[in-house]
Amino acid sequence: MNSIRLGIDLGGTKIEVVAMNPTGDILLRERVPNPGSYEPMMIAIRDLLDSTTAKLGLDESGRGARLPFGIGIPGSIDDTTGLIKNANATWLNTMPFGVDLPRVTGRQVRVENDANCFALSEAIDGAASGRNIVFGIIIGSGMGGGLVVNRKLISGHHHIAGECGHIPLPWPRLEEFPMPRCFCGNEGCLERFLCGPALAAAWKGEGSRSAEGIEEAAAAGDRKAQAALDSYVDYLARACALFINLLDPDAIVFGGGVSNLKATLARVPGLLPRNVITPVCKTELLVNKHGDSSGVRGAAWLWDIEDIR
Repeated sequence: MNSIRLGIDLGGTKIEVVAMNPTGDILLRERVPNPGSYEPMMIAIRDLLDSTTAKLGLDESGRGARLPFGIGIPGSIDDTTGLIKNANATWLNTMPFGVDLPRVTGRQVRVENDANCFALSEAIDGAASGRNIVFGIIIGSGMGGGLVVNRKLISGHHHIAGECGHIPLPWPRLEEFPMPRCFCGNEGCLERFLCGPALAAAWKGEGSRSAEGIEEAAAAGDRKAQAALDSYVDYLARACALFINLLDPDAIVFGGGVSNLKATLARVPGLLPRNVITPVCKTELLVNKHGDSSGVRGAAWLWDIEDIR
């Protein structure tokens, strides 16, 4: 029993659990809908964990025998208060998640931001396996990131390490002002330039949300698609150059919708020398290995086998 890790990914519409063996093989995977409100969500997590261990044939009847688990959430926990902060599922903010979850489930739990879990997964046995410093970036409807050094997650003093979406666009140009306003209250955040809806709006106009098919459209001669992607590559290269100058990672791993733009990502390394302060930039830009499973796998990796014995 003690050789099994449990991980949960708390998504906006679903809750997913995996049971994973020490080498990263998935033994069992289950999904249930996220009820979308606090107390029912807690019960759903508890029941999902209990159902998973039962299906694995694990006897958790003994005192202290219940397996701990890791969970990735769309936000972070304030260590001082145990309250959720910075969650894009706003109904989670200010809820005492870090206190309630162990009480409701009867299990020890480690809570991390979902982008941190993504980075950990890809650093341990994903696209960046074997690299020392790994920066993982998820770009979809928003933008977030996580930093892993020597297979250990760096969360930071305030649990906001890697929050790259709310760094301003570096090396701005006069024609880029006024900067777009972000939901966080600031202007010019990278998320407002690089999220999927921003790319869609640059292609199809304000109000558009999906950039699906943009690379195909550009290849077919759609000038608006080409212009949108040209700007996007420039923004992303500037962002990556900033991260490289600050962190000097062995690899940057991309997840979310941007990881599907493989032709676009392939153009980014050629623009890095403009802003990276080293004659030759050797940081690898990688597409994730585990796809949508990276978050839940990373949650399971939050526990070392030695910790749960």
